[in-house]
Amino acid sequence: MMEGNLWLLDTVGVIPKNAWAIDPFGHSATMAYLLQRMGFKNMLIQRAHYEVKKALALEQNLEFIWRQSWDSENSSDIFCHMMPFYSYDVPHTCGPEPAVCCQFDFWRMPRYGGALRCPWHLDPVETAPDNVQERATKLLDQYRKKSTLYKSNTLLVPLGDDFRYTSLEEAELQFRNYQALFDYINSHPELKAQVHFGTLEDYFSSLRDEVESGGDNRHDAPKFPSLSGDFFTYADRVQDYWSGYYVSRPFYKAIDRVLEESLRAAEILFFLAQAYCQANDYHSFPLSFGKELVNARRNLALFQHHDGVTGTAKDHVVVDYGTRMHNSLSELQSFMAASVGALLNKDSPGVCDADQLSFFQPEQSRTSHDILALKKFVDVASGNTIQVVLFNPLEETVEQVITILVNSSAACLVDSNWASVSSQVSPDWTQGTSYLVTGRHRLQWQASIPPLGFQTYFILSSKDNAYCNQAVLSKLKIYNADKDFICPPPYKCSLETVETIRINNEHLTLSFASRSGMLQDLKSHKDGSHTNLVEDLCLYSSRGGAYLFLPQGQATSIVDADGLILVTEGPMMQEVSTIPNTAFDHTPVIRSARLFAGNSVQSLILEMEYHVELLDSTFNNKEIITRFKTDINSGKVFYSDLNGFQTIRRETYDKIPLQGNYYPMPSLAFLQDPEGRRFSVHSRQAVGVASLNNGFLEMMLDRRLTRDDDRGLGQGVLDNHPTNVVFHLLVESNISSLLTGSSSAPRLPSLLSHRVGSQLNYPLHAFLRKPKHLPDAQAEAKSLMPKWKVGLVPWASTFPCDLHLVSLKILRPLQFLNAATSKELQFGLLLQRRGWDPSYCKKGGTDCRTLANGSFDLSDVLTGLTTSQIRKSSLTFLHEDLQVRGYIEQLHRKQITGVSKRKIPIDLKPMEIQAFKFALKHVR
Repeated sequence: MMEGNLWLLDTVGVIPKNAWAIDPFGHSATMAYLLQRMGFKNMLIQRAHYEVKKALALEQNLEFIWRQSWDSENSSDIFCHMMPFYSYDVPHTCGPEPAVCCQFDFWRMPRYGGALRCPWHLDPVETAPDNVQERATKLLDQYRKKSTLYKSNTLLVPLGDDFRYTSLEEAELQFRNYQALFDYINSHPELKAQVHFGTLEDYFSSLRDEVESGGDNRHDAPKFPSLSGDFFTYADRVQDYWSGYYVSRPFYKAIDRVLEESLRAAEILFFLAQAYCQANDYHSFPLSFGKELVNARRNLALFQHHDGVTGTAKDHVVVDYGTRMHNSLSELQSFMAASVGALLNKDSPGVCDADQLSFFQPEQSRTSHDILALKKFVDVASGNTIQVVLFNPLEETVEQVITILVNSSAACLVDSNWASVSSQVSPDWTQGTSYLVTGRHRLQWQASIPPLGFQTYFILSSKDNAYCNQAVLSKLKIYNADKDFICPPPYKCSLETVETIRINNEHLTLSFASRSGMLQDLKSHKDGSHTNLVEDLCLYSSRGGAYLFLPQGQATSIVDADGLILVTEGPMMQEVSTIPNTAFDHTPVIRSARLFAGNSVQSLILEMEYHVELLDSTFNNKEIITRFKTDINSGKVFYSDLNGFQTIRRETYDKIPLQGNYYPMPSLAFLQDPEGRRFSVHSRQAVGVASLNNGFLEMMLDRRLTRDDDRGLGQGVLDNHPTNVVFHLLVESNISSLLTGSSSAPRLPSLLSHRVGSQLNYPLHAFLRKPKHLPDAQAEAKSLMPKWKVGLVPWASTFPCDLHLVSLKILRPLQFLNAATSKELQFGLLLQRRGWDPSYCKKGGTDCRTLANGSFDLSDVLTGLTTSQIRKSSLTFLHEDLQVRGYIEQLHRKQITGVSKRKIPIDLKPMEIQAFKFALKHVR
């Protein structure tokens, strides 16, 4: 939206005020909030459940004020018009009778429309003097009937459809016929109607004029109701619920999120690198990357199309989407690697020269748009020393167990002070539905990376470095192995037969059934409590397509006894990998459950990774889920997120079919019982979720469908790719009695839950430097960490943990492609104050502070930078309102010395996002 709105202003001089969304398959309350905060005044939507439309129409409530359930001041209200009928094409927009309305789609006349004809066998006819009265009154009758569904006398009648007005002939035909009808109606006052062509802005302006004037009697002015909530799950007829697209083509849904988080990280590094390079009179980097940055923004935005990220496009269109995202992701990774090189080698000559920035390479890369990311491995067997740089794109310190592949188990690790770091190694199993090893090893250690900062380590061979402690070999325990299983050297494997498998860390103990490998129980060490978490993998048989989920009965388990189980135990990470025994020749899924060491956010969760392969006809018309049966008394109620911004209550109803009880889960779902015990599942990509029984939570992983479901795609979904779906599971208990309000009141994630989601969806980025011999590496280590004052580490450390840095980006990078420029670079900053549930741990399980009384000082963020023209803005950075809450006096000034002497308080209420624009000059 930011990129598109800036493009509109710069290209055609237009700032849109009205939103038009007639084809998304359901509508989110988050979009209403974002649109209002972007400066939009009105919005129009179409696809909502037919029963919802009927209920609203009966009370003339199809136009309403869309209100956020958490906004007690109603400051984010936006006016919304809902179209009343089945579709947005001409037969379904002039009135309630499509057979009549189709007669006024003149392009469907036999001599023009070709295959596009009216299915009711009543063709349009050319408007002529001898039929204009009959035609005009017939059309006006439809308009009058439609108008009874709304409160006002102003009526909107769209006139179009997909793939229309592709020729001037069609446009002139429609205009000529309608103008003749309008002229007749307008010239006959006894019809008591005036009809005109107009824009969406014309409609909303006319409606507002009617409301504000009230006609002859102020009490006659229509009064619109307020509405809170969303419009999921969408159904257009009978039991046809559009819940299948929630997980169609999950591979590309995952790529979408990787591109989104990589773009955010690259934008931050762009700002950081630009601040340093500009201060040192270098102008070729990073400004030379502006075109690639814009392309990434636009390719990501393109995929947000309602047939893009939804997985409902034709195969060749999906390939185009995927190729665009892959190309942008590769360019972003190359840029980030170059930025790391510039920032960590600031004293090298020409360090801001783009042609010389080839110090680092990203630790992960993709060779094609349709394969999973490949991790590069570090060659320690040759005796070289490899520098690893970790970049943390979050505003909080991140402590995590890091995993890097090496080609020898004889590896060790030192930090930037050349102190030995404890680590472990374990086999790297193949990313497939077998247990083969790659011959490489996972080197893992605990790292702490400062906010928006870097941390550096060196990987060495332990054979010739006595001062460097060799990585601990993990213990391997094998269950249900066949006679062909070979233990990978140099590890020792023990064949186990115990009934229950347990792994643990400082906070949690997990129990698994040794016959199936499925999770059974989670124990918290803090209070000794147990939570039943009975895991299962199931398949639905389906007759749906890309859009519709149409299960044929309940899902059935595919897990039989005696599946191969590989248990890895070490001081950094413990893991249970299960290759389930199924009735299929090749199991469709492998599940890996992991616990990590430490006293961090990561150590408080259970990581569940599902490697899914629905790759052949064996799985045609099958949909695979993971299901957790808990002892949480949730009563068929659960909560899921809307766009990662807010959560909403969901309830399972017996009166609607199973598919209608599935909801979108972009990133989070949780169950909660009356005592406050909560089970949360965070997702790294969008999936579908349901709670079909008390205490149950299931997530759809993938689907393979041969049928077209007759919603416009014209094909099934058979282009499945191997996919990794990652969840982070969190069990919490409330620590106070603040659980008040009705059961329907909004529930917020805990502060810890917010941090879990952030660290999952905005992960660390690792970069590898080309091999160096040991003496060179030791000498370089002394000057690795950035000492310059613009390094985001100092100011980012002031962020409270309920304040999220949504974005920090250059606004118009294409204006600065021509090397040196005297213009000040305009940047945009987006901050969000998270809404969180205070009845859970106030510090999110770790040490952090929260905002006090809703205030934060922007000068803390910009410490060390010379900025000018700091001002509040809409979320698209197009509307400036400096008179809101005294911002003129506080923000309208120009900084000279580089260090702000004045406070810049920000009034941020829970849930709110605020935008600021500023110009970056130079670093002191």
